Amino acid sequence: MSDVALDDRGRLTLPKEVRERYGDRYHVVQLPDGIKLIPVADDPLEALRDEFADVEKSADELRNEAREAALDAAGR
Repeated sequence: MSDVALDDRGRLTLPKEVRERYGDRYHVVQLPDGIKLIPVADDPLEALRDEFADVEKSADELRNEAREAALDAAGR
């Protein structure tokens, strides 16, 4: 963990190690007790493909399963 400070123009410089690991683009999320930086992939669609590469079901199949589970949880 590193301590960083804003410069006189309100900019925050992240340490080189952080930039090398997570990249140069972030979403800033405001939380009740602080902020969180969420890295943004250079190619978000490619990142999603990589994340779900091992999923063998179609989006329709996943959607139907989720719908059925929600109905069961609601006491269908």
